[in-house]
Amino acid sequence: MEIEKTLLLDAPPAIVWALLLDPNAMGACVPGMESIEVVSDDEYVAVMKVKIAFISARFKLKTRIVERDEPRYLRAEGTGEDASVASSLKQSSEMWLQAREGGGTELRMKVKVDVLGRMGTFGLGVMKTKADRMWDEFGVNAAARLAGSPAVEGVEAAAPVPPVAEAPAPAQPITVSAVPALPAPAAPAAPATPARGFWARLWGGSGQEIRVEVRRGDTTITVQWPVQASQECAAWLRTLM
Repeated sequence: MEIEKTLLLDAPPAIVWALLLDPNAMGACVPGMESIEVVSDDEYVAVMKVKIAFISARFKLKTRIVERDEPRYLRAEGTGEDASVASSLKQSSEMWLQAREGGGTELRMKVKVDVLGRMGTFGLGVMKTKADRMWDEFGVNAAARLAGSPAVEGVEAAAPVPPVAEAPAPAQPITVSAVPALPAPAAPAAPATPARGFWARLWGGSGQEIRVEVRRGDTTITVQWPVQASQECAAWLRTLM
């Protein structure tokens, strides 16, 4: 995936250049950036969180500046991975700074990113829309930083940013709040015997009742039905599933 963006900033190129090479300042401007470790003047290790659709990744990015022409041009390369979601990326970026007539700087950036693994399964449209949102937020934060205001994580641009056309999330286990209301049993249910496996949980063990457990994380709801109401139980289970 290749992305080209242009940002107009109300600061001279020298000031914008200093922002780009200041790890703490850049970390405050980049959305999802959690930490930056300075290895040398040209090498950084950053931890960055990215969420696309239902997948959240925390990439450990190793970035190295491979070419610079102060204060006009900068080229960097980097790699990152998150084993927990089996995803990795490789990126190269170029930045051009040009003074604007009347003051200010035009910052033009060209980025090439290759995403592999689960994150790489999303379509190009979804990935570019996510990149557009991150660029818009970076622009707002950078402008605030250059104006002397601290960049605030999560700040929104004046114009609303369209939502990401994310892929639909897979079906999730039902939560307790989604369980339909149950009719009262015809008669008090006898205490259930200790559950032994799936069928023991479903039928109890006494032969006098039907016992159903619905689990969500650490929360479990247990429902007991008299055997005589088995048809109503079956209808409720169909609604639940």
